Amino acid sequence: MTALVRSDLMSLEEYARRRTEFRARVMRHKQDRQVQIGNHARLYFEDRLTIQYQIQEMLRIEKIFEAEGIEAELSAYNPLIPDGRDWKATFMLEYEDGEERKLALARLQGIAGKVWAEVGGERVFAVADEDGDREDEEKTSSVHFLRFDLTDGMIKAARAGQPIRMGIDHRHYRHDTVVADSVRASLVADLR
Repeated sequence: MTALVRSDLMSLEEYARRRTEFRARVMRHKQDRQVQIGNHARLYFEDRLTIQYQIQEMLRIEKIFEAEGIEAELSAYNPLIPDGRDWKATFMLEYEDGEERKLALARLQGIAGKVWAEVGGERVFAVADEDGDREDEEKTSSVHFLRFDLTDGMIKAARAGQPIRMGIDHRHYRHDTVVADSVRASLVADLR
């Protein structure tokens, strides 16, 4: 996928006019770009449209309209767009209860590096948090950014319709799932 440039973005005024319609389109699109793994972990797969939405929202919230500020947002978010040989995802650890979340985040240190994708019998573990460390000596973060570097064989198998499995192999959180067909189709569309 190609990186976003300033001309791909709407001005603040245009975005204000089109936001409701654009947001609804993106939310529908995102339904086929998430994978629940167990009860408390979810992957939200990014692509050019989801990242455009994130940038548009940041520009709106921060009221950024100058070229330098827009370029800064593009530089920050463009690395989250898949390159045609990988999948990129926001990984969320979701616990509604604050006390349960605190205990889980302490217990789940290192989990981001234990998330995997499997296609055609080949498995790769995610590269986690390239933009900076998201855990300390006491706990992990509830949000991580992951990249799954796919092999040629995995890409070929995915395009051929092979099931995609995703999972987590952490000593305190072991779960896996077969990706739904609609999500599989969306992820295959990310591949060159």
